[in-house]
Amino acid sequence: MKDQDNKTLSNTQRAVRDLRQMIVSGELAAGTDHLESELAATLGMSRTPVREAALMLESKGLLEMRPRKGVRILPVSSEDMREIYDILTELESLAAQRAAEAGYSKEDLAVLAASIAQMDKAIETEDLEAWAKADELFHQELVRLGGNKRIEAIVAMMSDQVRRARATTLFIRPLPVKSNEDHRAVFQAICEGRPDEAHDRHREHRLQAKAILCGILEKHRLNSL
Repeated sequence: MKDQDNKTLSNTQRAVRDLRQMIVSGELAAGTDHLESELAATLGMSRTPVREAALMLESKGLLEMRPRKGVRILPVSSEDMREIYDILTELESLAAQRAAEAGYSKEDLAVLAASIAQMDKAIETEDLEAWAKADELFHQELVRLGGNKRIEAIVAMMSDQVRRARATTLFIRPLPVKSNEDHRAVFQAICEGRPDEAHDRHREHRLQAKAILCGILEKHRLNSL
């Protein structure tokens, strides 16, 4: 499947995908420096698409381009995450409110419902990686249902940094049972057309998530993700 995907992607798109994954997974660790030629050899392509991909990832705050020195993988501190979550909290809560106002049908909300079912199953089996994927799907779909393309673009810009922090803290955080309960409450409020409740429950959920994530970063001194 990956070979098939590679055939449909340009070298720049493939470089963006692969470099992003290497950064999020920690294979390219925060604070490390890498020459474009080194990264090109690792990815099996020329330097041009690697440079183009690096410029795109620089705009997302994952790395820094440095003249004649290649790229540096940027850290994400607890303070960075506080600022990011402040923005996500307000924008996603507004999206939840707008989704509840939209009068969506059961079919319209099928992806949101499926993501919650996937999270519940993941909790039952304690498969935290599966839970993280389903959680990400829930938030992406919630923002899409909010119907504001600018909110979608801003949230997407920050998604890689959130993904990095979550990947590092996933196995040292409490089992996210409460998070699943919050998702169900937001979903129910949207289904029943209660915009204020959808907004407030999602805002509370994001504030709690910020407290847990930043608390872990600070407790374990993970300030250079």
